[in-house]
Amino acid sequence: MRKMQKIKTTTYKFPVIIEKDEDGFFVADCPDLAGCHTQGETLEEAITNIRDAIRLHLKVLRKEHQDIPKVEPVSMTSLEVSI
Repeated sequence: MRKMQKIKTTTYKFPVIIEKDEDGFFVADCPDLAGCHTQGETLEEAITNIRDAIRLHLKVLRKEHQDIPKVEPVSMTSLEVSI
């Protein structure tokens, strides 16, 4: 009987910017991965789509033996300002 070989996985964290466009779509961009962006009709769909886009982008980088960027965590929030 053959032993099951464990698949090694690595987890990465990338900052993602999600904005709502003039047509009502949520546009998601991963600025640390050139050209890695997508959209969704809902925020949840945009998050799912950008996660898939990042995963695919990283698989391509790995397959082509290119470095995967090391990114420091970033925090972003919205502030309410009155004038």
